[in-house]
Amino acid sequence: MTPAEQYAETEGGRSHRPLLTATGLHKNYGSVHAVRGVDFHLEANSYVTLLGPSGCGKTSILRMIGGFEDVSSGHLELNGDSLVNIPANQRPVNTVFQSYALFPHLSVEDNVAFGLAYKNLDRATINRKVASALTIMQMSEMAKRRPRQLSGGQEQRVALARAIVNEPKLLLLDEPLSALDRRMRKDMQIELKDLQRRLKMTFLHVTHDQEEAFALSDWLIVMNNGRIEQQGTPQEIYQCPATSYVADFIGGANRLPGRILESDNRLSTIETALGQFQASSVSGLTPDSGAVICWRPEQLHPARGGAIEVTVTHHVFRGAEWLIEAKAQDDTTLSFVVREDAVPEIGARIQLSFNPENAWIAADDSAEK
Repeated sequence: MTPAEQYAETEGGRSHRPLLTATGLHKNYGSVHAVRGVDFHLEANSYVTLLGPSGCGKTSILRMIGGFEDVSSGHLELNGDSLVNIPANQRPVNTVFQSYALFPHLSVEDNVAFGLAYKNLDRATINRKVASALTIMQMSEMAKRRPRQLSGGQEQRVALARAIVNEPKLLLLDEPLSALDRRMRKDMQIELKDLQRRLKMTFLHVTHDQEEAFALSDWLIVMNNGRIEQQGTPQEIYQCPATSYVADFIGGANRLPGRILESDNRLSTIETALGQFQASSVSGLTPDSGAVICWRPEQLHPARGGAIEVTVTHHVFRGAEWLIEAKAQDDTTLSFVVREDAVPEIGARIQLSFNPENAWIAADDSAEK
């Protein structure tokens, strides 16, 4: 079953299609396989993020959707219509580039109007659309300025205004916050999500920043090495990562490898160098298969009679709490979080406990990476 078929629902007797569907999508640059047969869909009026490290293939996917790169194989559909071989300027898609790509010799309003000049619109209509876009982006007072007279955040607003003025069905955002300082990124995250909701437009955002992806996304697609590792809501991916890679990349996790002793597709028992543990598990694990038990640092806590004995090695102050690093008897490093009034001394030997419902067992994909 294709992603479109999986997503399709019957509502009032009619099939509801996703806005965009990618099926078996590949992108090769010579002998380099940048995208390796990915399948996903984008729901209309949603904020979707492609998240992964540099070189994972996320920008190649964005460029194929935008029409800036050819599809090596596979298929892309927008509203049921193929995008393959459709030129970029004929797609109902706009892109906000990482560099913003503003024309330095044009004013703010002329930058925003640039794409409309090719749509055979009268001057009054162009002026009205530009004024509306600048108002939405709170840039009306800057209309006569040149890009060199703007801050980084203002340049980004102009780039967004230039994209939304064309009323695209899909807006592509290529690392749009990477050039901003931390405070400005926080502010723009709120503005981007608010903008998407107000415009009722679909945004596809590319980033390597996990915090940014969690703050913005309705749906998250985690990529690595040209493939999709997992996709779902941010809550689903954080709470139930499907693989060891996702567990570590999303929020950081303590990981302890082992082998499955028994599994019922809800709880599994795993044998590790530190003993046997039972925890929630992903589906598909079978006895004797390699697996990894994982805990977030906040899910491990010191307790007498705890299941894991460790020696404290480092303290990291994080404001309202401390991150503690410790070594287990097999030299595995584990991290956990404590309040300021409960910081153990370096060198202290303590036991760590956890609730089996707050730990999970995932497939061990370390041999594939």
